[in-house]
Amino acid sequence: MEHRILALCDPEADYAGQLSAYLQRNKGFPWEVKVYTGIRELAESEADERIDLLLVAESVYAPELPVEAKDTVLLNESGMVRWPSLKNVNKYQPAEEVLKQLLEIYMEKEESFYPRLDSAVGTRIIGMYSPVRRCLQTTFALTYGQLLAEKYRTLYLNFEHHAGIPELLPGEKGKDLSTLLYYMKADEGKFVLRMRLLIQKKGKLDYVAPAYMGQNLIYITAMEWQQLIGKIQESGEYDYIILDLSERMQGLMELLRKCCRVYTLVKEDRIARCKIDQYEQILALYEYEDVKEKTRKQQLPLFRHLPEHIEQYTRGDLADHVRKLIEEEQGQALQQEKGKSEW
Repeated sequence: MEHRILALCDPEADYAGQLSAYLQRNKGFPWEVKVYTGIRELAESEADERIDLLLVAESVYAPELPVEAKDTVLLNESGMVRWPSLKNVNKYQPAEEVLKQLLEIYMEKEESFYPRLDSAVGTRIIGMYSPVRRCLQTTFALTYGQLLAEKYRTLYLNFEHHAGIPELLPGEKGKDLSTLLYYMKADEGKFVLRMRLLIQKKGKLDYVAPAYMGQNLIYITAMEWQQLIGKIQESGEYDYIILDLSERMQGLMELLRKCCRVYTLVKEDRIARCKIDQYEQILALYEYEDVKEKTRKQQLPLFRHLPEHIEQYTRGDLADHVRKLIEEEQGQALQQEKGKSEW
């Protein structure tokens, strides 16, 4: 990737240092950040080096600067737009929002972006699917994702037509799973950056908001779903991807096949048992025995209380239950890796 310089000029040294550190921690950030506390220092240091983007505090900006930059963005401190010709980024907002706005500015200027990809070998896909209704699948999946996210980079995706959780997992209008699919098809060169702009957070868990018009997902082909998950894997952004799946989508079985582990929640009543039996018969009929082999059926105990807010899902009886499952899974994975290395 071409070497690009972002010069961050702000007299508040602590702010500039912390923002620079945050930006550069984000893998694939398209600029190398250099920090300056004044225009004179910037001019003396960068006399022979091209600046691709100058990010300058409003308090030290002037229309005539003794430095040249391909583009200039103002860190707005006053809340007023004094120079309309410049892009303005609110200085006093979360660093995550500053990052997103800088990436949006970058994508307006550049035709394509191909980040350095990490190996996707370590990206593990966990599938959540049960033919039994009202079995706490989404609550289980979000708890599992929240707990994984305490140690690992984890992404949660919900494929239901009517997820019913816009208040739990809010997203900006027009920025949901459908948008991510659009970016995959229409803007391949910038897919990774555009995906980052769609990412929301609950605690440490990353998610893309579920599709608001979920019924449109029935038109997404099995191949397109596989391509989407494959691109996210190839990006190297995540250690785990949690798929909260629904049968009302094409290619369900193929996505389950891509998972290293599938969790199927069951109930003990006769109707629920019949549904699970029929589902397993279909797996055998269509030669998806490998999905059955990697499936772990879970009958959840009766919980006295479940948290109302996702941020609280890491505490309580369900969290304790899921934490034990994760520890068991990781213990088994370590044993398998140890066995392979010894062999």
